[in-house]
Amino acid sequence: MIRLGAIALLSLISPVVAFADDWTDRAFPVKKHDFGTVAVAAKTQFEFPIRNPFREPMHIRDVRASCGCTTPIVKDDYIEPGQTGTLVARFNTDTFRGRKGATLTVVIDKPVYSEVRLRVDGYIRSDMVFHPGAVEFGKIDQGEAKEVSTKVMYAGRNDWKVIEVRSNRPWLLPSIDEVKRTGGRVTYQIDVKVREDAPAGFFQDELIVMTNDRTMPRVPLRVSGEVDSALTISPQAIALGSVKPGESVRQKMILLGEKPFRVKSIEAEGWKVEVDLSGEAKKTHILLPEFTSATDQVGPRKSSLVITTVGEESVTAKALLTADIRDR
Repeated sequence: MIRLGAIALLSLISPVVAFADDWTDRAFPVKKHDFGTVAVAAKTQFEFPIRNPFREPMHIRDVRASCGCTTPIVKDDYIEPGQTGTLVARFNTDTFRGRKGATLTVVIDKPVYSEVRLRVDGYIRSDMVFHPGAVEFGKIDQGEAKEVSTKVMYAGRNDWKVIEVRSNRPWLLPSIDEVKRTGGRVTYQIDVKVREDAPAGFFQDELIVMTNDRTMPRVPLRVSGEVDSALTISPQAIALGSVKPGESVRQKMILLGEKPFRVKSIEAEGWKVEVDLSGEAKKTHILLPEFTSATDQVGPRKSSLVITTVGEESVTAKALLTADIRDR
């Protein structure tokens, strides 16, 4: 009877044990991150996603770092079933140099006790500094262009150069300018512009500063911001293609609002815009405006399309309108 009882007990707990053997892989789909080569004082961090695979809330009691080069920040200590939380690993580039790495031990005490180890690594080069350490736009009104600058300072080789700055988003436009060079010291200014057609919502990305350093040519620069709009225009970049002076082109547009609205006007500099605006107030408007070039000037043209709503709480939104005006 005792033996049967033990077998029965094992049959009850074995599914839990089997589940416990692999649940951490599901809860922590990413367990390693390499920051690569980063500059001194660069704001460098990575967000580890944590998913709760249980039917009960998961509680993160503590996170220990094996090295002061990395600071763990728990954004969500309680994670509901089926939801995803975040653990931020911040690389302390302002106080550490050289190749660094840390093991982050995540202590979970509910619904089961477990310790999960995460790993971060990177190389903090001492000859290159970003000031400030990231490009932070804050809030931007959708349809408005905004530019923010930072500097990169280098001390070392006389022939060291920044070749270019790369972006993987078409509406995020970086440019580089050498402002000072004295012997082995050089300062560059990096200007980053968010274009008018940036989509609404929060963004966080990296620009890649490409240098002529053969061993470490790529250095990331974090960029973040939030494009805010009570009225969304789709598409944000309206391309009319090749248009003759006086020729009319129709383009479908979708307007989305947080609450019902009516459109008061649609305007674009250098264009005559005709559209039916007699519709009732609603959250979604599908329009087919007709654009006619208002000048005979030929060549590429870029204009801001401005849409204004009716009422005391009038909202203005902008999109980018482009065309190539060609000879008759």
